[in-house]
Amino acid sequence: MNARPLPAAAAPRIQMPSLLAALLIMLVGTLYPPLMADAAGKADHNLAMALFWAMSAGFVRGVGFVPRLWVWRVLFSGWTCAAALLLAAMLKLQH
Repeated sequence: MNARPLPAAAAPRIQMPSLLAALLIMLVGTLYPPLMADAAGKADHNLAMALFWAMSAGFVRGVGFVPRLWVWRVLFSGWTCAAALLLAAMLKLQH
């Protein structure tokens, strides 16, 4: 039995910017959880949601997975990762 390599178009391609963003969010959120708190020390759920969305999109796209359904492809794209990071930065700067 002969194992053939995948064609170049079907081979998953690592997207380093998205993967690095997801890894950075994971590490910073683990090592410094007060980042996701407001000035009073309570959890900022909107900021956490934006960061976790960016992290999820970064991991999905970063490992090279591209969903077939267009809705999931949009929600977990590299551009969505960047947009969610921008949203998180704007929410953090509001405090």
